[in-house]
Amino acid sequence: MSKQSELQLENNLIKQLVGLGYTNVTVVDGDALLLNLKTQLETFNDCTFSEKEFETILNHLAKGSVFDKAKTLRGRFQFLNDADEPTYIRFFNSENHLENKYQVSNQITQEGTYKNRYDVTLLVNGLPLVQIELKRRGLEIKEAFNQINRYQKHSFWSNHGLFQYVQLFIISNGVNTKYLANNELQSVKQTFFWSDEANKNIRELVDFTNAFLNTNHLGLMIAKYIVRNQTHKILMVLRPYQFYAVEKLVAQVQNTTDNAYIWHTTGSGKTLTSFKASQIIMDLPAVDKVLFVVDRKDLDYQTMKEFNSFKKDSVDVTKNTDSLVKQLADESKLVLTTIQKLNNAISKNKYEKKLSVLKNKRVVIIFDECHRSQFGDTHKLITDYFVNCQLFGFTGTPIFADNASKNDLGKRTTKDLFGNCLHKYVITDAIADDNVLKFGIEYIGRYKQKGKTLVDIQVEDINKSEVFYDENRLEKIADYIIAYHGTKTFSKEYSALFAVSDIKTLIKYYDIFKAKKQAGLHSLRIATIFSYGANEANEDAQDYLPGDDYGEAAEPGLAYTSSHSREKLDEYIADYNEMYTTSFSTKDAVQFENYFKNISKRLKDRERKNFNDAKDRLDIVIVVNMMLTGFDAKKVNTLYVDKNLRHHGLIQAFSRTNRILGEKKSQGNIVCFRNLKKATDEAITLFSNKDANETIIVPPYENIAEKFDEALEALFKIAPTHQSVDDLVGEEQQFKFVQAFRRLLRAKNVLESYVDFNWEDLAIDEQTFENYKSEYLDVYEKVTQQAQTEKASILEDVDFELELIHRDEINVVYIIQLLAKIKLANTSEAQKQKKAIIDLLGGNIKLRSKRELIEKFIEENLPHIDNVDAIQDEFEKYWQQEKVLALAKICEEEHLDQKQFNSLIESYIYNGQEPIRQDVFKCLGNRPSILKAREIGERIIVKMKKFVNIFIDGMTG
Repeated sequence: MSKQSELQLENNLIKQLVGLGYTNVTVVDGDALLLNLKTQLETFNDCTFSEKEFETILNHLAKGSVFDKAKTLRGRFQFLNDADEPTYIRFFNSENHLENKYQVSNQITQEGTYKNRYDVTLLVNGLPLVQIELKRRGLEIKEAFNQINRYQKHSFWSNHGLFQYVQLFIISNGVNTKYLANNELQSVKQTFFWSDEANKNIRELVDFTNAFLNTNHLGLMIAKYIVRNQTHKILMVLRPYQFYAVEKLVAQVQNTTDNAYIWHTTGSGKTLTSFKASQIIMDLPAVDKVLFVVDRKDLDYQTMKEFNSFKKDSVDVTKNTDSLVKQLADESKLVLTTIQKLNNAISKNKYEKKLSVLKNKRVVIIFDECHRSQFGDTHKLITDYFVNCQLFGFTGTPIFADNASKNDLGKRTTKDLFGNCLHKYVITDAIADDNVLKFGIEYIGRYKQKGKTLVDIQVEDINKSEVFYDENRLEKIADYIIAYHGTKTFSKEYSALFAVSDIKTLIKYYDIFKAKKQAGLHSLRIATIFSYGANEANEDAQDYLPGDDYGEAAEPGLAYTSSHSREKLDEYIADYNEMYTTSFSTKDAVQFENYFKNISKRLKDRERKNFNDAKDRLDIVIVVNMMLTGFDAKKVNTLYVDKNLRHHGLIQAFSRTNRILGEKKSQGNIVCFRNLKKATDEAITLFSNKDANETIIVPPYENIAEKFDEALEALFKIAPTHQSVDDLVGEEQQFKFVQAFRRLLRAKNVLESYVDFNWEDLAIDEQTFENYKSEYLDVYEKVTQQAQTEKASILEDVDFELELIHRDEINVVYIIQLLAKIKLANTSEAQKQKKAIIDLLGGNIKLRSKRELIEKFIEENLPHIDNVDAIQDEFEKYWQQEKVLALAKICEEEHLDQKQFNSLIESYIYNGQEPIRQDVFKCLGNRPSILKAREIGERIIVKMKKFVNIFIDGMTG
């Protein structure tokens, strides 16, 4: 049986869609698209339009970005018809999605910067709302994803920008099918499989089409389950488990008054799910008020910001209890508050009169992380006060009989308090869907010092305090972290948390690290935070700040930390202030809360492209309980553990490391200095399934090394030597080489995170690997150049995953140090070192763009420099001259005002945002014609980025 071609896949899909109620329509180009749109809008609105009226409609539709057009799609448009009468039309019926008109077309051609032909387009009321891109079986669907990114840039904006109304993309190779929202320059990580209610993925295109693309379901997704994120100005689409959870919650409110909870694992997007549920529930006529209750003061503002990012002013965060009472008593349908303020509002007599009107109303209360705040008196207080309330809880780690702890009210589970679980999406589901990462867990009992000396740090299955708290042991652990932190975090590109058992031990660790830094033994930037109140030792309050009213869960008789601890904390905050030029302290709760928020922000900000890593980097935060739940920063990839963790506390803590971020972050690194193997196995079993360990934990080093060897063998079959890559005939063979080397890169990326990693264990040495990497980058460079000259290439849509070969620790300063060695070496040695530098430049993605200029300096300038100490000054002088010449050349070629263009470059460097075309045109003497504007604007931006890439990026860090 021959392979199914892309054309066969396309024809079969169209036939299936027609069977599902779509009308097949031929739309060959942009003009035909407009004619069909006019006919469909007339049918949908039960009217006819003159040419002038339709032109008015098109002008309205053409306005704005993809984000703006998503709002236009769902709104009504009023205009004056030819008789000067106000006329209303709509483009999509969100209230009854089945009333919309569904069509399917294929091979629509559009011409923008380049001419493109799209595979299958689903039209709703004549507007293209779903674009399907297909690849034949055997090819990666990632290529279809990359193709979509090109279409968005090259041609979707043409013909009144109608293709910018696409809400969803579908990508498939027949075997695997995924969907995603329409946003520019997104990652393939933002593509999702659809699944059934039990989280079984529906991969085959035929099955996906039946389940997802039938007009009933697709209409529902477009009508209700695409969210406009106001903060980032992007569209977000719910994943299947989010969809099923919201549908279940809404049905529960409509059909019963029973409480319930949702079990969705940590990192699965709970805020988006709860927002969409709140938004739909608050619009139900039977519901008077929806309360969304968080139980962390620091997340009060954060959650409000996220909610409002989905819908502006959807909630107004309550600053105090008086403000909350006012919102509870007024017409606000959705109120966000903390459990502490809600508790105050309903328990104090002074608010009784204002709140009495709400006592018997239909109130739906949704709890964020319900397992912490609801196991004391507050739960009973709420249910007694709101007579007709219905409670829903979200949790990533429910309380079962196995992990329930006793308090004065007994031993209670999540089910006892909230009833049945409406929907489950456990950690194994999330890992299978690539929504979170696996954990790479290492239990460290001994490690190698310099000279390969084995150092025993005594952790093997012992539980004696005199051993655990021995300062010699703590110092050895600190030495281990100093030695291997770079390995775990890709040379400090990522950050880590260090969880320790208590404040006393935390103080010892911090002082050890501080002394070693003062002695010049490391340059790690380390901070710490712990509560100087009663909360810190209470694991049920593990991310609370001083001043949080959390008395119901506090351990009886728990004393405040000593004044010595608070003095130490102020000392450590002073270190932080000196490191980052801030002014925090523990003088009052507000300053301390701002210190906590600043640490959180500093870790989160590392995700920003324009983040100044060298100046603002924070490497490790030492904690006891704080930040181990409810805190997410994608650039945290490592957790060091020197404390006993179990059950939900263990899963929550480990989960700080496993948020998805690009290709480089392949796992969450867990480094245990205690034997938590049994506790880990028990927790994984409890919160997933009995056979989950292999699914959740990255395999041992030896297994990954085997995968590396398999990938290497496959590479050698295609290109036995790195020189043979140049002999590959045709793009098909180059494509196979790219795929093979990319697999090798992925395996090597995982291997490098292990302490055991050693090139001597592998069947290829580091230099040979680097040679292959240079060839890989040569192919990428060739494809990039072809794309810029409009020469088609089958490699154009291949993802080269360049971030896997990013080496930020090597920069121009490092190269200058190597140049000094050339001057000091004899002739033969100097030639070897020169070759090594050229190879290094060829294999480093940041330095590759600078290779030609650095080679020129080596050949023309270096021989004439006699004083080694003068190399850096001479190089900087040379670099500045070349920079000025390059800038002048761009301005001359494009007729740009050099001063204004330089300001544009500085703005781009500062904020990382690509300039809009209007700003580019301000640099031009004459504004280009409409037909030429986009082409000229894009060309100038490409040159600007290249200039920054060569002369700015990678110069110092």
